[in-house]
Amino acid sequence: MNFNAITWDPSLGIELGFFTIRYYSLMFVLAFGVGLALMKRIYIKDGIELDKLDKLFMYTIIATILGARLGHVFFYDWAYFKDHLGEILLPVKFNPFRFTGFAGLASHGAAVGIITALYFYSKNILKKPLLFVLDRVGIVVALAGFFIRIGNLMNSEIIGKPTGTNFGIIFKKLGEDFPRHPTQLYEAFSYLAIFVCLWYLYWKTDKKEQYGYLFGFFFATLWSVRFVIEFLKEAQIDDRGDWDLNTGQWLSIPLIIVGLYYMFRKKK
Repeated sequence: MNFNAITWDPSLGIELGFFTIRYYSLMFVLAFGVGLALMKRIYIKDGIELDKLDKLFMYTIIATILGARLGHVFFYDWAYFKDHLGEILLPVKFNPFRFTGFAGLASHGAAVGIITALYFYSKNILKKPLLFVLDRVGIVVALAGFFIRIGNLMNSEIIGKPTGTNFGIIFKKLGEDFPRHPTQLYEAFSYLAIFVCLWYLYWKTDKKEQYGYLFGFFFATLWSVRFVIEFLKEAQIDDRGDWDLNTGQWLSIPLIIVGLYYMFRKKK
């Protein structure tokens, strides 16, 4: 079968003359906006007061950004940040001073941050078990992953390895003339499929009554997808051979095990 590679060279955002709305930032806004709308439907279904949804939104936003940032710093790039501590929580670089935004965000760190924040939310605000909250938040987080990977595609980042064929995407912004695996799309549509499965399980089955099952399904499938697709990605930080495991894969293994445990543990 013959394929024609796609040449990818989009602008980084929507120009408004005095301001540019970056596509990556727009994807973050869509992720939280759509997620909030879906969680509202879930809260109504579960008979939870909607005034508690606003606090969930704030807990999740802060935990996502802070966790993802610290995850990148400590899991992937501590060798740099140990000598640049002031840049960890500031969207700038010094020497010379320049605004960069938060150029490093790690999904594993975001996972830790969100779970930590939801523990306090479930205990202090919702007054329900942590797994009750994780089962429901995992549904919309899977969809958020779809939006974030589309944002990565728009930025021509998190790129795949060369395909060696006419199949793939040529990232012109990187000065290249050969196609690579569109790993951003592989992940994006995998996460979208996981969201659809979770949405179905919540609305059409009784799995939401089995505390931890939806959360386990979310963890087991999402991190398995991440583990497999990493083999097709270019190394972001740590170099490796074609079939060596990278940092992201090693971090994914315990999360997959946690997911399987909550899916298949005996009911109490």
